[in-house]
Amino acid sequence: MARTPVAEHEGRVRALLAPLRTRAPETVPVAAALGRVLAAPVVSPIDLPPFRNSQMDGYAIRSADLPEPGSLLIAADIPAAPGTPSPLVAGTAARIMTGASIPTGADAVVPVEDTVASDDGRVTIASVWSAGSYVREAGSDLRAGEDLLPAGLRLSSRHLAALSAAGITSVDVESRVRVAVISTGSELVAPGESLGPGQIADSNGTALVAAARDVAAQIVLEGRVVDDRDAFEALLEAAIAADAELVLTSGGISQGAYEVVRETLEPQGALVDVLAMQPGGPQAIASFRGIPVVCFPGNPVSSQLSFLLFVEPLLREIARLPDRIRVTRVLDAPLTSVEGKRQFLRGRSLPDGRVETLGGPSSHLVAALAAADVLIDIPEDVAELPAGASVETWEL
Repeated sequence: MARTPVAEHEGRVRALLAPLRTRAPETVPVAAALGRVLAAPVVSPIDLPPFRNSQMDGYAIRSADLPEPGSLLIAADIPAAPGTPSPLVAGTAARIMTGASIPTGADAVVPVEDTVASDDGRVTIASVWSAGSYVREAGSDLRAGEDLLPAGLRLSSRHLAALSAAGITSVDVESRVRVAVISTGSELVAPGESLGPGQIADSNGTALVAAARDVAAQIVLEGRVVDDRDAFEALLEAAIAADAELVLTSGGISQGAYEVVRETLEPQGALVDVLAMQPGGPQAIASFRGIPVVCFPGNPVSSQLSFLLFVEPLLREIARLPDRIRVTRVLDAPLTSVEGKRQFLRGRSLPDGRVETLGGPSSHLVAALAAADVLIDIPEDVAELPAGASVETWEL
């Protein structure tokens, strides 16, 4: 049987999901923006810092009052608190705390550890300090009207801190694709449940939900269903009711019996195919009530690899996230591959630029995939490679 090239199916999935690329940004509170991607540059509405303040605990002085070491009368005490301090009188110093507003007239701060305060209300300063010492000028970090954060940035805690410092409470971010994930198979039970004869834990649901979230998708439904067409179709209806824009399924698309996804969607026009790849040969795409459905094999490595190949690139593009990194490495040992199939072998990168394979090509080896940090991409026309051959790897 002729198998479809991987690139051809990539094109099919991309065409099916193309409408998802046209979407408007949404406005979210800064407190809920962690991990979201900015849709537009953010301009600071204020100077940062917003006022002239002290970088140290110490004494604010007029540097001209101390052309040489000496002492000054302590005329004021300035905490880091609301309000504007009185101007500093010439020939005096003001005890000041870190972050406190520097009084008009002062142009330097002497750190407390370089001073000695006496009981008579004076402070002795043993060194000469120049204007600007330990003074944070207003706008020295960023001026009002300047760009604070660029478009396309995935927001982390430090970015949220900068937004809050500028008094910004909401931002425009790229909207997230709303995804439903459905695992099929009568043998599946929830992770953590006791396994009876012939039962396995559903790892596909866990993996696909996490993978979609990792590329900024929003999960609106996660379901598991036995091999029953009515039950599966009911879960598809639930995904539509949950406002899903994309449904991902695992299992049920091979050529045997009890293939609930194929049996349900093929009569409605689904394209069910076998690709020239390992793992992950069986693949399908469909539309259910106008919503795209991308169907992956049930074997867990196949399911995870299929998401990485066919769905993740477009979700990354929509979220304005960088492509997955690909690096050329050198095989540490010879390998064989199935000619006519594009193989994705699990591998571990070595410090010297080499890569070693982990486990075999089988699609059930989840522990080997968990131990891997790269996939080794072997083209369809390659049957064997010697040690030292260059291969393309995809970083996991």
